[in-house]
Amino acid sequence: MFEKLGHSIARRSKAIFLLAITAVLVFGTLGTQVFSRFDTGGYSDPNSDSAKVFEYLEDTFDVKDPAVVIALESSAGSVDAEATVAAATALENQLRAEPSAENVISYWSAGRNPAFKSTDGTAAYMFIYLKSEDFTEIDSLGGYYQDKYEGKYQDQVIRVSGGAVFANAINGRIQDDLKLSEAISIPITFILLVLVFGALVASAMPLIIGVTAILGTFFGLYLLTLITDVSIFALNLTTGLGLGLGIDYALLIVNRFREELRRGISREDAIVNTMRSAGKTVFYSGLTVVLTLISLTFFPMNFLKSMGYAGAIVVSLAVVGALIPLPALLMMLGEKVNKGVVRKSGLNPKEDGGWARLSRFVMRRPVPVVAFSLFFLALMIAPLTNVKFSQVDIRVLPASDPAYQAASFIQEKFPGEESNPIEIVFPAGGSNLEAVNSYAASLSQISEIVRVSSPEVKGAAVRLVAIHSMAPRTLEAETLIREIRDIDSTLEVLVGGVAADYTDTQEGIAETLPWVLIWVTIAVLILLFLFTGSVLLPIKAILLNYISLAATMGILTWVFIDGNLNFLTGDFINTGALDTSTVVLVAIVAFGLSMDYEVFLLSRIKEEHDAGRSNEDSVALGLQKSARIITAAAMILAVVFAAFIISGVTSIKSMGFGIAFAILLDATLIRAFLVPGLMRLFGDWNWWAPKSLQRFKINH
Repeated sequence: MFEKLGHSIARRSKAIFLLAITAVLVFGTLGTQVFSRFDTGGYSDPNSDSAKVFEYLEDTFDVKDPAVVIALESSAGSVDAEATVAAATALENQLRAEPSAENVISYWSAGRNPAFKSTDGTAAYMFIYLKSEDFTEIDSLGGYYQDKYEGKYQDQVIRVSGGAVFANAINGRIQDDLKLSEAISIPITFILLVLVFGALVASAMPLIIGVTAILGTFFGLYLLTLITDVSIFALNLTTGLGLGLGIDYALLIVNRFREELRRGISREDAIVNTMRSAGKTVFYSGLTVVLTLISLTFFPMNFLKSMGYAGAIVVSLAVVGALIPLPALLMMLGEKVNKGVVRKSGLNPKEDGGWARLSRFVMRRPVPVVAFSLFFLALMIAPLTNVKFSQVDIRVLPASDPAYQAASFIQEKFPGEESNPIEIVFPAGGSNLEAVNSYAASLSQISEIVRVSSPEVKGAAVRLVAIHSMAPRTLEAETLIREIRDIDSTLEVLVGGVAADYTDTQEGIAETLPWVLIWVTIAVLILLFLFTGSVLLPIKAILLNYISLAATMGILTWVFIDGNLNFLTGDFINTGALDTSTVVLVAIVAFGLSMDYEVFLLSRIKEEHDAGRSNEDSVALGLQKSARIITAAAMILAVVFAAFIISGVTSIKSMGFGIAFAILLDATLIRAFLVPGLMRLFGDWNWWAPKSLQRFKINH
């Protein structure tokens, strides 16, 4: 198949390349529309009790959450002071006159409800309900209200918070951070490519494939936003994987093409040989990564689904770009691929050099090398004893952000989470109000509950509202929700609200994770067996990957919970926990990328073994011929993701750090020491498979 594809591309190279350029220009232009359509949410489980409560509130009780929450702090020291009342009334009238505002409720217009006043009486709430239900417009309005009203108003201090403001703050920071990270990573990436290839022309092509994969993915994500919500965080993953893997795959193709040209064969033969070897490796490597990333769509949360969609699209496009337009361009360039020589040694890498010597050193002492490597990994895994998991809340923003400062002020000054209540619905409670009141009495006895409302009856359904005293997306809030759900009742009870949504999301991830692990393990075992024809090598790869992931999670804990390496990560609000969704994302992406490099390495080792070399020589020469490219690819991918560490959004910062660390760990300790050491210990068993299965392997 790959030989035929190589011949077809070689004979139609100009037409294929022009078609590819046209497609990139069209899809890239259309794809820019996606930036205004992203969602900052997507952390909820739509099949949970909390989601059902949300539907009841919206459809039965006509409840709408305030999009913007304003805390007005009195300059006179009391929200009941004459000057403060006058200013608040004027402000509320101005807010009501806003074309986007559907309704405004405040402490003053709601009969001076004490629940809307701070504990010290110096501040009070205003809740703004918007007309629009369009996420993009709500996001924009959050920024509008913050910019217009944050600060001083008739000598009173105004702080603007709420879901719309939080969404706008997150979106703005991510888009700004993305521009900065690209401005840093792309030049560094090009410099690394020049050092690897030694020629400017060859160095530019992988970068082009990476950028085109990103542009194509933007168009794919735009189409997705027409039918479902897509998380804003998918932007960072798209950029990271598109640039990184697009470069990785192109790196492999360009390197092999130059290798074939050095043998003195024709351009077409060089393209065909490249497609037969490196092309096949890229295809199966990309397929492994895609199947791994697809597992993210198993989770009920749209945040992780978005990452699965974005990852699968961008990796697929990176593979297509490396296998079709890139060979067409190489066919057109021929020997000109080596134009612009910067480093002559990069044009003719050694067949038997430092990497081969390193692998032979390891294989002469496999037991101590493997033992020391595992001990070192165990040290990195050790901090996992301190790990705790949580979810994204306002603390994902830096302490200097006005949205965070407003939310912190509200949390400090007000007695309960008025804008984040626990919502309790009894679908058939109208026929037994005595049971509802009994439940409410038990609920009010819980120490963290500030107050419980009177029952609200609509048809057969009954609603209770409970105000609690803690941040809703925390481990403490999860404990509270479980305690509430343990209250006995003869009625069906649905517990919702932000804290319940958080609890249901954590449970949704925990319940889905085993199925994801089963899918990833089986898919990778099958693909690696087909690729290598070995039973042992796929099992070894899976086990090493899981150990490597545990080490990565340990280092994430050491950095983002224990508070180390602040000089590298910069300032962020340490919540004492890792975001669950980000941890899952890092684990799945890192697992896929590790398999990517595993396929790169095993492809060259198997090629040498199939040529009749011994197990030790196959490993040494395979590592020599692939390690330079694997290391370069890993460095480039690590740079791309490490650039996200500068982000002001903690979840993006931790994602960038975690994936960059996992990549570097895999390309150094795992590939350079553990893989050759274990392959030496296994000897010829590396290539064993039952005769009944041998017919399924792919011949290289």
